[in-house]
Amino acid sequence: MTHPRAAELLAQVIDTGTFVSWDAEVDLAGYDEQYAAELRAARARAGTDEAVITGQGTIRGHRVAVIVSEFAFLGGTIGRATAARVTAAVCRATLERLPLIAAPASGGTRMQEGTPAFVEMVTISRAVVAHKAAGLPYIVYLRHPTTGGVFASWGSLGHVTVAEPGALIGFLGPRVYEALHGEPFPAGVQVAENLVDKGILDAVVPLEDVAEVAARVLALLSPPASRAPARPETPTPSLPAPAHDAWESVLRTRDPRRPGVRELLRYAADDVLPLSGTGDGEHEAGLMLALTSFGGLPCVLVGQDRRYQSAGDSMGPAALREARRGMRLADELGLPLVTVIDTPGADLSPRSEEGALAGEIARCLADMAGLRVPSVSLLLGQGCGGGALALLPARRVIAAEHSWLSPLPPEGASAIVYRDVEHAAEMTRSQRVSAPELLAAGIVHHVVPEVPDAADDPRGFAVAMADAFVDELRGLLSVTGTSPVRVPARSAARA
Repeated sequence: MTHPRAAELLAQVIDTGTFVSWDAEVDLAGYDEQYAAELRAARARAGTDEAVITGQGTIRGHRVAVIVSEFAFLGGTIGRATAARVTAAVCRATLERLPLIAAPASGGTRMQEGTPAFVEMVTISRAVVAHKAAGLPYIVYLRHPTTGGVFASWGSLGHVTVAEPGALIGFLGPRVYEALHGEPFPAGVQVAENLVDKGILDAVVPLEDVAEVAARVLALLSPPASRAPARPETPTPSLPAPAHDAWESVLRTRDPRRPGVRELLRYAADDVLPLSGTGDGEHEAGLMLALTSFGGLPCVLVGQDRRYQSAGDSMGPAALREARRGMRLADELGLPLVTVIDTPGADLSPRSEEGALAGEIARCLADMAGLRVPSVSLLLGQGCGGGALALLPARRVIAAEHSWLSPLPPEGASAIVYRDVEHAAEMTRSQRVSAPELLAAGIVHHVVPEVPDAADDPRGFAVAMADAFVDELRGLLSVTGTSPVRVPARSAARA
């Protein structure tokens, strides 16, 4: 398999004729003669003066700053001059308020320069953190190979991180491992596709698709303020009172035909870019994280996926850590957060206890309470226990007519009070769990009628729920006087 050089990547991803280099030629004065000779040979071989190219251009019309490694230059390794170039590019992107796209392909630190080059990874990382703190997108495209300090610093800090198919990506280079341990590194571990599966990367993207994916991400993360249409003067009225039995609602939400977060996205979203996992090596199918847009409003969506939750495969602490990643993304990028609650309950097992399930619920509550961006929670179906509570404390809460919220499954509540599960319906009716009762108690702010039943009209249900929360988001944005994307003061770029 051949892997693209830096010039090929720029030609394929950046709009024709728009790339402008930011690089000044590196002066070789001051290096010892042997190392200088290596650098001159690397220049002749790679066709570049250093292991990275930086500059600006456009991708499908979006202005961006780019940092692209050239692996043919000493394996894309990072020396002090390389690091200075990368840092300068990140800082300039921040000052000019440009989204930043990094495409590393590197063996890590340049061994000829040792520790002084190694510690420059800290300098680069600080610049990237300041860029993100300024509310600017940072997208990473990991290429073959990306290892060592590059992967362990600026290669792992992206808001969205994708990789070249089949790319070798890892902290420890296989050759180093074999030299140190006398045996090959296990096959298949440090491959991009495996890291997506483990929740470390978001997706594998072929080079020919990078421009399209980057443009979609940029459209979601950097939309013009004009994409936030004014809020309609007359909001949709809430359902005023209970119109049915609460136990009937529980049964309806347990119907396998009932639409969930996937249908919400399929039928009502403008665009969806799924993200994968926590970024820290954990992923659970029961939690969906995505950059998306509804009614022209971009947002981060964190949603519980009913399709992948059951008594034998409930939502565990990793799902909540993934949810917290979404909360951080929303806060960093100034995007509204939408949480979708639809869970039969969190995983009650020794594994989850040891994985700090309770602590993760508490941290979700704390993170949502501290959000600086507009937030809306959607009670879409089942809202059982701490797993539901973790995604509830948004500024506005919207409930579907037959959704419900309870401390335990009805059968669990019956077991506590009656020492059997036969009184589940009675407990449901007594605990005031239904959406109309939650509205009356002030726990939710708006109830969306389900006519016809959601299971019979999934598209209509999804569109109605989306219309309701888009209206709430517009209201929150108009009250705060902000656009969909928070633009920090320019002074933040000087951090």
